[in-house]
Amino acid sequence: MDTKTPKIALGAWSWGAGAAGGDQVFGNHLSESDLQPVFNRAMECGLTLWDTAAVYGEGSSERILGTFLKDVRREEVILSTKFTPQIASDSPDAMQEMLDGSKERLHVDVIDLYWIHNPFDVEKWTPKLIPLVKSGQIKAIGVSNHNLAEIKRANEILNEAGLKISAVQNHFSLLHRSSERAGILDYCKENGITFYAYMVLEQGALTGKYNKEHPFSAGTGRGDSYNPHLAEIEVLVTELKKVGEKYNASPAQIATAWAIAKGTLPIIGVTKVKQVEEAAVSARITLTADEIDRLEKLGDGSGVHTLREWEKEM
Repeated sequence: MDTKTPKIALGAWSWGAGAAGGDQVFGNHLSESDLQPVFNRAMECGLTLWDTAAVYGEGSSERILGTFLKDVRREEVILSTKFTPQIASDSPDAMQEMLDGSKERLHVDVIDLYWIHNPFDVEKWTPKLIPLVKSGQIKAIGVSNHNLAEIKRANEILNEAGLKISAVQNHFSLLHRSSERAGILDYCKENGITFYAYMVLEQGALTGKYNKEHPFSAGTGRGDSYNPHLAEIEVLVTELKKVGEKYNASPAQIATAWAIAKGTLPIIGVTKVKQVEEAAVSARITLTADEIDRLEKLGDGSGVHTLREWEKEM
């Protein structure tokens, strides 16, 4: 990644509605008019790296982001989107077709970082990235939700064509450090691969906004996952608040600063202007080794298991 890359990516998973969309996963119903000020403020703050996927809200996340992109110069933004094997057609050109759909919705000709969303079939799908890079349609390759063996195998396949993995994107938070324990963070550091950490805030569970008195909406993906564990999570959130007092920062900002301190690039989902402004500030917080250690002990000690239905242990 060049020096112009921000320390934080902004995620558009909860934008739009439909299968795997903001309404089902987050209980949100957000439209262009809700989100235009969020996009504008992000650009003002220099947070220009946007992460989305064809599968989010059946394309509605990309469509909303694409509407905003029409008003900015292409070189002002860094775009990250994904190929999801589970929604691919049976066509031999399935990856090209999905990329074409993403480019159309985003109103761009080139994607800066294109991901294979999960390791549904590493041998089948990894080679299909090669012509997309060679033809200039994508600048860099990422793999998401892959374990260490799968990352290494994908890299081998790409290396044979003179290419490499530039980025890995896995679930990584104070409650979920399996990528670190599995040696994936070390592998990324050793091989010049940027590790993108998603769900750093556990979809809001580490922000201090939710607790036993104020649970997540019932019947949503995150409500089902976190509501049974709010008491255990509160111990960690209390410490995030305490550390935050020193830096005049919120629990979310401290959890984000922790992920940056671990050498990762966190993806922060944004639906409000305030969240963008908070994210921009958290990139400037440097935690001490003692604070990092304390937070990790409490995260590990909470015993909360936040593996989600699409994931596996690393």
